[in-house]
Amino acid sequence: MTRRTTADDRLRRLLALVPWVAARGGADVDEVCARFGCTEDELRADLELLFVCGVHPFTPDALVEAWLEDGRVHISYADWFRRPLRLTPAQGLVLVATARALLSVPGTDPAGPLARALEKVAVAVGAEPGEGVEVELGEADRGVLAELQAASSSGHRVELDYYSFGSDRFTTRLVDPWLVFSSGGSWYLRGHDHRAGEPRRFRVDRIQAARATDQPFERPPDVGPAEAYTRRAGDPVVVLDLEPAAAWVAGHHPVDRVEELGGGRLRVHLPVSEPGWLARLLVRLGPQATVVEGPPELAGAGRAAAARLLSRYR
Repeated sequence: MTRRTTADDRLRRLLALVPWVAARGGADVDEVCARFGCTEDELRADLELLFVCGVHPFTPDALVEAWLEDGRVHISYADWFRRPLRLTPAQGLVLVATARALLSVPGTDPAGPLARALEKVAVAVGAEPGEGVEVELGEADRGVLAELQAASSSGHRVELDYYSFGSDRFTTRLVDPWLVFSSGGSWYLRGHDHRAGEPRRFRVDRIQAARATDQPFERPPDVGPAEAYTRRAGDPVVVLDLEPAAAWVAGHHPVDRVEELGGGRLRVHLPVSEPGWLARLLVRLGPQATVVEGPPELAGAGRAAAARLLSRYR
């Protein structure tokens, strides 16, 4: 099942795609799709959204222009964007931090217009590259993160002391660290887990310790996407009805399908890899979520978890 693209995914892609295309005076559709990991239909939808982006009063001179012609993508900034910015120091720091995080989006040109503009703003606010501002992603231990990155670069296996959120226990695993990446504000490790005998993804902030070994590993040509979640074959699906206050679930977690129920309510078809994860989600949502359909062992996961919590309080 193809991963559902969220609003956050589209926004990050557009923020990286727009300056790259605009700086070149246009680019081939195939090249843009390959660089930013999207289909032509997704690109067309992004451009339709971009076409209505601008600033008040939303007259033609205040809107971004985006169009497809002869197999090429063209993007032109509105006149408003050519005016010099007048930023306070606080606004400048926010802009620098945001731009540095955006430079990690796949497809962004590290020497492109965004990077050059970032250097100028950073100098203006006294936060030159490498100094002044650090963007923290998640609560990963810096020593553990550095150990994983070094092992991945050198091609050596690592031994992990890992806490599994789904099973609520610590285990020691030998892993081939294929890829270390950030997604959704957290750091992740993707690699071959010799204990499970298959590829797995690990949250770095749940790794208590990482020890490099002298055992080399061969990195496969395709290590999979740099995503926080990839559905496994055979994962069951639970159907949830969400009240408006819980609608964020549809954008925050990968779902197979979303249906509008009216009044801001949604019905989502949610794949579940770990029963423990679903139980925690349902306890968190409380009366804002109702299980409509799913395997019996999952349908009552929230009630069972809530009962265990209450018994502990008693």
